[in-house]
Amino acid sequence: MRISYDRSLCQGHNRCYMLAPELFDVDDEGYAVLKVTGDVPAELEEKAQLCADNCPEYAIEVT
Repeated sequence: MRISYDRSLCQGHNRCYMLAPELFDVDDEGYAVLKVTGDVPAELEEKAQLCADNCPEYAIEVT
């Protein structure tokens, strides 16, 4: 599984960070920063999907 994030769609709700700080951080402007590149570790796949499902701006996609 891979996770992608489109910063141009992000509005800074930070739900992703609250749900999975292992996958996301927040920059100085309050926008999400994806911490994982490449494959999502197996133990974080459920959290990655949870982040995608809860992003109100649909800025997160898992494949």
